[in-house]
Amino acid sequence: MTQLRDCSAGEWIAPRLGPFGGAVESVVPRGFDAYARVLHPVTDARGEPSSWTTVCEATGRQPHALMQWHAIAGATVTERNGVSEHSMLWDGDEPGEGNLAEPALTALFRLLIRHTDPDAECYCALWDGWGFGAETPAVTTVVAVRRPRWLRWLWPKARPGLVPSPSSFAVLTGPRLRHPGRDYLLFSGQLETAIETGFDVRFGSQSPNLFWPADRTWCVATEIDFDSTLVAGSTSLIDDVLTDPALEAWPVHPGDSLTHDGDTLNA
Repeated sequence: MTQLRDCSAGEWIAPRLGPFGGAVESVVPRGFDAYARVLHPVTDARGEPSSWTTVCEATGRQPHALMQWHAIAGATVTERNGVSEHSMLWDGDEPGEGNLAEPALTALFRLLIRHTDPDAECYCALWDGWGFGAETPAVTTVVAVRRPRWLRWLWPKARPGLVPSPSSFAVLTGPRLRHPGRDYLLFSGQLETAIETGFDVRFGSQSPNLFWPADRTWCVATEIDFDSTLVAGSTSLIDDVLTDPALEAWPVHPGDSLTHDGDTLNA
């Protein structure tokens, strides 16, 4: 995976985004045939994989494409923080914000490979606010404690237990792809190299924030404040996303709201 010193490959996205905010189109570009919302995984009180639909069954809420976690989990509203994700009705885990965790991430990668030219160049954007862009413990932790598959793609020569070299830090402090409210580091490479079988994912996983091929036939976006990942592409790709048993996904439209108050059915 190579960091790009010229971020023009990603400049097509911003003009196709809606106003910065909580709509689907504020995160993933308009103009695609279909869209899917992939809900970030959750686990139950025993640490076993669960689903948002199962949470709805446990709390008496209604599952639907725009459901919000705090609404279906029965989370409390506090005067200080507005919404608390902690629930008195669901004693399992909560979905991660800004990160599509394993094994859902690899499942999505495998679907994308089937809908992408094997020789196509792909682009990956990483939000620069994760703390990977300077000599901080966050950088050391991600690389030293077993990088997730796609981060291994960025640092193919790094090994667990080693602090990244100064050149690694230089790469991650390079030019930015600038979007409204967000700046990203941009990398390029072939999609198939993003997943390597037999690699153990542990603490420190972080999925790409934006991902797309050179022909722009699809685009994947994980907004840092969302607990779901958005996929835009052809009808056939989105159909595969919606029917993959490893993903909990719903069809959405560009104008749909994913804000905290967007779940009107479980308000």
